[in-house]
Amino acid sequence: MSVTATTPITVVVIAKECLPGRVKTRLTPALSPEAAARVASASLDDTLRTVAALPVERRVLFFDGSVVPGAAAGFDVLHQPGGGLDERLGFLFDTMTGPTLLVGMDTPQVSVDDVTPVLDAPDRDAWFGPAEDGGFWSLYLREPTGDLLRGVPMSQDDTGAVQLARLTAAGLDVGMLTELLDVDTIDDAGVVAGLAPDSGFAAALRAEDGALTAGGAR
Repeated sequence: MSVTATTPITVVVIAKECLPGRVKTRLTPALSPEAAARVASASLDDTLRTVAALPVERRVLFFDGSVVPGAAAGFDVLHQPGGGLDERLGFLFDTMTGPTLLVGMDTPQVSVDDVTPVLDAPDRDAWFGPAEDGGFWSLYLREPTGDLLRGVPMSQDDTGAVQLARLTAAGLDVGMLTELLDVDTIDDAGVVAGLAPDSGFAAALRAEDGALTAGGAR
């Protein structure tokens, strides 16, 4: 597609404020809570920069926190309500009024190319980006409705399968995006840093003493 064309969709990054003990807790004890927060912050910044480079009409940070990261400049900020993740995502997709692409903050290796299928075919009902851990890193709905997400069990190894089944059961034509690895563990972090060695995430991980070994994990 031509990067000079603007696609009439909204891209939403869902994220929480990167505070020690609140983000990437599974990176400890390999990293301290403070180091894990710095690595998470770099992951979020990389994701925001990728989304900022997309030729789309609107960008939104769906945020749990009070201090908005500087990389979100130019994004509208929508604060997350309380409740489980499925309820929060339901709120998000009920709030959006046009074609909406959701992207998580745990795949700093995500590139413009990874979401180009959505930009090339925004008239498709839905696009689904599976994660290697059984979840999903991205979801696009041409006609957003929260009922497609409420009740889906989140943070399980079958979350993605249940969510995809919910979409297909609703009769939606679903396109599949590339499967990506979420950063959950220190092993995941090492692999993702290797996939995107020039990223801010990889630099942040390298900066933490002992975070990486030759095999990519501690």
